[in-house]
Parts: sequence; C-alpha cells; structure tokens
Amino acid sequence: MKKFKPTTKSNRHTAIVTYRGVLTASKPLKSLTTGFTRGTGRNAFGRITSQHKGGGHKRSYREIDFRFDKVGIPAKIETIEYDPNRSGFIGVVCYADGERRYNLLPKGVKAGETLLIAADAPLKPGNRTLLKKIPVGTFVYNVELQPMGGARIARSAGNYVEVVANNEGQTHLKMPSGEIRKVSENAWASIGAVSNEEYKLRNLGKAGRSRWLGIRPKVRGTAMNPVDHPYGGGEGRQGRGTKRPKTRHGKVTGGRKTRSPKKYSNILVVARRKNKRAK
Repeated sequence: MKKFKPTTKSNRHTAIVTYRGVLTASKPLKSLTTGFTRGTGRNAFGRITSQHKGGGHKRSYREIDFRFDKVGIPAKIETIEYDPNRSGFIGVVCYADGERRYNLLPKGVKAGETLLIAADAPLKPGNRTLLKKIPVGTFVYNVELQPMGGARIARSAGNYVEVVANNEGQTHLKMPSGEIRKVSENAWASIGAVSNEEYKLRNLGKAGRSRWLGIRPKVRGTAMNPVDHPYGGGEGRQGRGTKRPKTRHGKVTGGRKTRSPKKYSNILVVARRKNKRAK
C-alpha cells in the first residue's frame, strides 16, 4: 500500500494501492477497448433508481475474455494493466495463433509467463482446467456455473473459491461468503486467486477521490425530512423510530430473507453462508 505524509488532512489517512513495480503498461490496447456509457443510477425516465451514482472520470471499456474458448492453445502474458472498470488487474494475453485478448490475472504472475487452457493443464496460477481435475483444497477463480457458460464466480480483487469435494459428478465449492454449493465437475475454473488483494485495504482519504470514481455523496436518512425518508423529521437527533431498518422507499433492509424459497439453485446449496452477526 502507498501512504502519504500528513501534509493535509486528507493525506493523513489516505492509503491506495501501489502500482509502481506491478503494472507494465500505462495505456490499454486500442483494438480491445470500446467506448461506453456509464451507469448514472437513472432509468429511462430520468428518475434516480440507484442512489449515490453519477459523475466520475471518463473511462474506456476493456473487453475482457470470460468465455475462455481458446482451449489447448498456449498463451503468453504480454502486459499487466490497471482496469478502471474492475478491482483486479488485467493483462494482454497473446495466444500462439497470434490472437490477443484481455484476461483477468491472478496474483503472483508476471509479464512473460505462459498460460494454458486445457483439461490436462498443469496446476499453476493462471492455468485453466476442469473442476474434476483440480484437487481438494485448491484455490480457484473465474469459475463457471455451467460448462462452457463463461466465468461467473470469484472475479473481484483478492477473491477465490476453495474446492472442498468432488462427488457424484458435482464439485463442492466454498464461496467467499462461506456458502458451500455444488457445481458440475465439467465446469472450468482458473487456478489461483484474483490479483490486487490489497484493494480492500485502501482508504480514499477525501471526498474528491470518491467523486472521481463516480460515487456521489450520501445523505443520512435521519437528516432528511419525513417526506423523503422513513427516518426523517424530529427535533434534534432522533432514533430510527421503526422496528426494522428501511430504505428511503420503505423496503426492509435487515432481518428479512431475500432469497426466493423456490429459486432454481436451492438444491445446489449444501451449506448457507455464515451470519457474521451470529455469536
């Protein structure tokens, strides 16, 4: 982590990820980038549907390969780059047939190393293989839910999924949340954990840096008027005044189960995620 001398009030607590010595390129590969409109939290009528979004620095979208359909073709990591649209580091990967793609990189890999997507690929960080070929206790990321359905699980910085068991054509995976669920053993996964594990330790330090990221200010519900929020109104500082915590639209946010009792994947969940508040 990079920390600053306390020359100002904001610098006193600022801690950001160190890119020097990690990244090898400052500009993205133009052929793999496109322009796009960022979400501003508004619907087609211009009404705010997601709070605290808007503004931010202009970004280019890097087209990341999450399908991994270049099976059996070795690839070489050419660059390690920063992606403003996600928390992990990405890199340009050049396959033996000359095609270049952006991949989400695991921690520990360096430019110049080779990667392989194959059923018999060696168990080294970055390589991709079938879940049934991966031994119990291995950390994986970019995990598929359906065979050849594209990476869906464990794609955020520092995240990984642990292979717990292989049984009856199903692989049991322990999610970052603590939930254990079953996935087809013929689904693919990449070995290792997502890069930039220090991302969760950063301290933005000042409001301006949040605005650069497209995060608008948050106003406390208790500071609003009664017409604007269930917590609003009252003289001086007031308590919540409601039995359960709610959003400004009256939706309960704590103490209510949100998962559908008839969700299709309920039969695949072996153990629910742990309640961190439970003692």
